[in-house]
Amino acid sequence: MEKTLYVMLIERTKMYNKLNKAGVMRHVENIRNLDESGNMELCGVIKGFPGVAGMVIIKADSFEEAKVLCEREPLVVDGFATYKLITMQVVNKENNYLL
Repeated sequence: MEKTLYVMLIERTKMYNKLNKAGVMRHVENIRNLDESGNMELCGVIKGFPGVAGMVIIKADSFEEAKVLCEREPLVVDGFATYKLITMQVVNKENNYLL
């Protein structure tokens, strides 16, 4: 069974401006682990949307699994960010663009 995609929007808290290099390194290590485990489809910084720091598209077997992965994100654990988790229904030619 193919894993479902989930969008994790990473939103800045008031503490975000206190993020230091060690915090960034923990975040990058987490992203690296998600990638190596096959749980990351895409990740990036979001520009031009106040309050939003970035996005991770997660591959997981369930919403609950994706939520656990989000809650392990060091930016969230350390209080620099919160997140919103959204299920994504992929639209492509394989599913006839959901027609």
